[in-house]
This record gives sequence, structure tokens and C-alpha cells, in this order.
Amino acid sequence: MSLNPAIRDWSSQRVWVVGASSGIGQALSKSLLERGAKVAISARKEQPLAFLAESFPESALAVPFDVNQESGWHSAHENITRTWGGIDIMVFCAAAYTPMHAWELDVHVATGMIDTNISGAIKGLAAVLPDMLKSGSGHISLVASVAGYMGLPKSLIYGPTKAALINMAESLYLDVHERGIGVSVINPGFVDTPLTKGNDFKMPSLITPETAAGEIIRGFEKGLFEIHFPKKFTAWLRLIRRLPYSLRFRLLSKVST
Repeated sequence: MSLNPAIRDWSSQRVWVVGASSGIGQALSKSLLERGAKVAISARKEQPLAFLAESFPESALAVPFDVNQESGWHSAHENITRTWGGIDIMVFCAAAYTPMHAWELDVHVATGMIDTNISGAIKGLAAVLPDMLKSGSGHISLVASVAGYMGLPKSLIYGPTKAALINMAESLYLDVHERGIGVSVINPGFVDTPLTKGNDFKMPSLITPETAAGEIIRGFEKGLFEIHFPKKFTAWLRLIRRLPYSLRFRLLSKVST
């Protein structure tokens, strides 16, 4: 069921992808540019952004900044709106990820994940929402994860940050949908990115960033609220999530050993 307006004509869209230097964000930015969208690409690393922007000089705008810096968000937003007159879609794809068991808890690392994954998104909302509310149009998409569906092994901090983004997207939709603003949440399974390279466990249904980008774009084009993939893997997790805790914990304990 479509909960957002379906996006058909990408040539009319001004998209801001935050977290575009690698992985899903980079692949999504390239796919959108190939479809004719104007895409502002942001991340801390300037070189990958510059390389992509050089490949699409008429439609890509490199705007590097650190999502943890509130001033960076506002200056980047001002840069894009000054150049293009506004933003139609903002995709928050920036993420910090370190797999962590309870006995490996590192407060510094944990705080870094919370700052980037949750506080970074909040700063992003504060930057783009005022203009969208004023115009009564726009779309905000938060990239969460299936790790936010429930507690999972080695996901002591990362999982809760993604659960927070899912909850945030739901609350945001309820607040702004009637005011003309679209909201979506993207829940990928395992994607072969620099963030997942360090995993020392088997990643079921691993897909490429390009496949993930295609799924996201199809979700936008269908007007979906939740865009999740790959479907076979997410369906399995959704089923586990509905089990009683006694069965769920038993199953997940077996899977993680």
C-alpha cells in the first residue's frame, strides 16, 4: 500500500544523499544521477564525492561535511538551496557500525555510533524540516536496518540506534504526512559495504550496494513507507520477530553459535 506520493519523474527531483562516499549511499547517488536527478552528495570524505561529481558535472553537487556538526548541516543545506532553490528528497544514509557483544562494550565506540546514527539524523531533520514545512512539500528518508527489528547477536548498540530511526520515521510520518511531506524508512539486510567488511560471521542473503540502490529507488517509485530488502531475508526476520521471546531467543542463540 502506498503511503507516500509515488515518484515517477526523477529528472524533476533534487535529492540530497547524506553518507554518499561509499556503500549504499554512493550507489544510490550514482543510480539517481543516471536517472536524471540532481543529487547533492555529502559525507566527511571529500575525494569520493569529488570523483562522483566530476562524472556528472551538470547534475551532481559535492557538499562535504560531518553529520555530527550541527553547523555543518545548516551550511550544507544553505549551499544546496542557494544552488538549486530547494531540496525535494533528503536521504539520511550516514552510519557508524561496530559489531559488539555485551562483554565487548566500549563506551567511546558506543557513543560514536549513537552520535552518528541518531543524533546525526536529528540534526538533519532540524536542518531540512523548516523549509519543507513552509512549502508543504518534500520527502525525508531514513536508512535504518533490519537490525532495528529486534535484539540480535553482536548488535548491542548498533541495533538500538537503528530501532530508534525506525521509531523516528514512524513518529515523523504521523506528524508531517498531512502537511504534505513524505516519509520513508529503509531497512536493508546485509549489504556488501565497507561497514560490513569487518564482520566475522556469515551474512545471509548478502547483496551488492547497486542491488540495494535499485530496491530503494523502486520503493520510492511505489510510494512505500518501509523499503526493506532482500525480501526473502527480511520475511524470515519478520517471522522471528513475531515469535514469543522463549522461542525467539532460543532460535537466535542457535543461529549465532
